[in-house]
Amino acid sequence: MRVVIAGAGSVGRSIARELLASGHQVLLIDKDADDVQASRVPEASWLLADACELSALEEARLEESEVVVAATGDDKANLVVSLLAKTEFGVPRTVARVNNPKNEWMFDESWGVDVAVSTPRLMTALIEEAVSIGDLVRIFEFQQGQASMVEITLPDRSEFVGRRIGDVTWPEDTVLVAIIRSQRPFAPTTDDAMEAGDELLFITTSDQESQLQRLLAPDVRPRTANA
Repeated sequence: MRVVIAGAGSVGRSIARELLASGHQVLLIDKDADDVQASRVPEASWLLADACELSALEEARLEESEVVVAATGDDKANLVVSLLAKTEFGVPRTVARVNNPKNEWMFDESWGVDVAVSTPRLMTALIEEAVSIGDLVRIFEFQQGQASMVEITLPDRSEFVGRRIGDVTWPEDTVLVAIIRSQRPFAPTTDDAMEAGDELLFITTSDQESQLQRLLAPDVRPRTANA
């Protein structure tokens, strides 16, 4: 997969390294990139240019990429890059970094954003996830389909401790996608039994979150955190 990343700061470089390690092809665009930055991710291709300029994106051959990541420290730039990627180059998927949570409302399809990632909100959700058992925490929200990834740590008092996954009827539009147990994730099967302390990761819709909370931890007051 060919991925173009606008912004070669610490966030952009970290994303690039992960993608390269997974065998993807990566191009980093940054108007301030220097030899020192490029040497930190030598396996990536580099373009010294302003990603908000159409000519730079043409030089980057955006139309040949499957994903564009707008990862600069400027929300305005990330919106412009996402919009140009969608409208001018027809990129199938755009991912945009939200630096200021107050601007999160703008990062939607009208600006060409498929997935918005707010680092402050994500960190808040992860902190809450780490200290709360039985609370449903929204880890990630997908722009398309109004679906979210949510996490709930199964309390030891839950009636579902020891229950086979195949015997549970989940709320509508809800899928159990992973379980983290003893700090190791695995894809659950219908024969797996849930254990107290399991971190259950679901894909669900916002209108089913409270029902999922009541099902697994009815004694805990529903509370979600956007990410």
